[in-house]
Amino acid sequence: MTSRRVPLLLALPAAVLGIVFFAWPMVSIIATGIGADPSRIPDILGRDTTLSTVWFTVWQAIVSTALTLAVGIPAAYAFARFRFPGRSLARVVVTIPFVLPTIVVAIAFLALLGPGGALGVDLAGTVWAILAAHVFFNLAVVIRTVEGLWSHIDPRLEEAAASLGAPPWKVFRTITLPLLRPAIAAAAAIVFLFSFTSFGVVLLLGAPSLATIEVEIYRSAALVFDLPAAATLALIQVVGVTTGLLLYARHQERSAVGQHLLPAAATAKRPVGRQRWLVAAAVGGAVMIAATPIGVIGWRAVTSGGGPGFGALRALGAVDPSLVDVPEAIGNSLRFAIIACTLTLMVALPAAVVISARRGPMGRWIDTLLMLPIGSSAVTLGFGFVVGLDAPVDLRAWWGLVPIAHTLVAMPFVVRSTVPVIRSIGPKVREAAAVLGAAPGRVWRTIDLPMLTPAAAGAAALTFVISLGEFGATLFVARPGGRTITLAIFGLFGRPGETNVSAALGLSLLLVLVTGTVVALLERMRVPGVGSF
Repeated sequence: MTSRRVPLLLALPAAVLGIVFFAWPMVSIIATGIGADPSRIPDILGRDTTLSTVWFTVWQAIVSTALTLAVGIPAAYAFARFRFPGRSLARVVVTIPFVLPTIVVAIAFLALLGPGGALGVDLAGTVWAILAAHVFFNLAVVIRTVEGLWSHIDPRLEEAAASLGAPPWKVFRTITLPLLRPAIAAAAAIVFLFSFTSFGVVLLLGAPSLATIEVEIYRSAALVFDLPAAATLALIQVVGVTTGLLLYARHQERSAVGQHLLPAAATAKRPVGRQRWLVAAAVGGAVMIAATPIGVIGWRAVTSGGGPGFGALRALGAVDPSLVDVPEAIGNSLRFAIIACTLTLMVALPAAVVISARRGPMGRWIDTLLMLPIGSSAVTLGFGFVVGLDAPVDLRAWWGLVPIAHTLVAMPFVVRSTVPVIRSIGPKVREAAAVLGAAPGRVWRTIDLPMLTPAAAGAAALTFVISLGEFGATLFVARPGGRTITLAIFGLFGRPGETNVSAALGLSLLLVLVTGTVVALLERMRVPGVGSF
């Protein structure tokens, strides 16, 4: 499909959505932070709490990234180089945490490391619980990103170095590591970004003195109503994230290495001898890190209420509706997720078609605009809605902001998972159909659509689970009667009583089961060699 046959108007809905509901709220945050009361900015920046918050945000993100790389790279090696029984299941298990709602991740670690936790140690309120949760949440990013490149690197390069007498550590340092550097840098940048903008995990697991910039934005805006302070902190975060992304892009340009890549099936083999133990240790450790907190949620949900059974599910029906209306929250989440799926497919897929066909500056500009939300954060996005959508029409109380926020959060992932699929369709196939007399519409229906359908279905499923689990932006923009499952979990855990805690565990288990099912479906929908979710 040539660029001439793809009108730019296809990308117009996505561009309008990005400008109105992302760019304008971000500009409004900056205007609020700088223009409302400029004299307060030096005072806000000079506060001890601001400095300590920024410092904690940076160093915990660095440590979280280093720990995640240390655990994820050996597992990525095992997945990339070896075929072993249960490989697909292990990939699903280590992927589930990444798409779990952050509120559920925090609750899982409270059940594991909190008072009366399964491990018998109380680490709630400490930085160790936050770091452990970040490793759990981001492990799939490292494994899947690094494995994606490692599985295509020709193993004969490493074998040649080993045959010349180089020890394994030297082979890795001089041969493998330089080839993997772009993938490792990409994984590290994503993990750092997610840890830097961490909200739900820090809000529930950290002590009041342990707050990221994201948490302080929420406290300043929603709890003490200090909008200038919240806007200034949001501006600091936007500048920090943008600087990090620019440094990452520069590093990627310098570290890119031209190489001949092989199909993944040609580089993997069955482990023999000591390799079996290495694979078992690397994959087993990653699976244990991913499965243990999830298993604890399941166990606590089943045994809550005094013994084996489904006390957590029974507690869902015993919650006082005047405090938390559980059926309403479930209905709202499903409604918002369906709307977000529909809206995302309507705006993201046509834009992906334009990006795939137009590889010049115009395509890059559209791609960059659609990817900008991933460089921000859900809390900053929600706060931007509050300060930026009051004029010329006040939309701040509109229920539609919730699915729109979910769409903006999910859209970059949908674009990234569908563009490679569209680009993989050879132009000669379309040209042959056209030569045989097929009209452009029929070419699209008979050639493009069948190949795009699995990726589109996967994108819809991914959007659905992202919408179900979104917490940060929803906390800002949801109004009375619009509470979602994640807000219900947050509200239940904030109230005393065994029934409320059991109900929160039941809702968390429900999200875990839905997420696991969707991840398994996405793994089956994945198109080998042309993209992943």
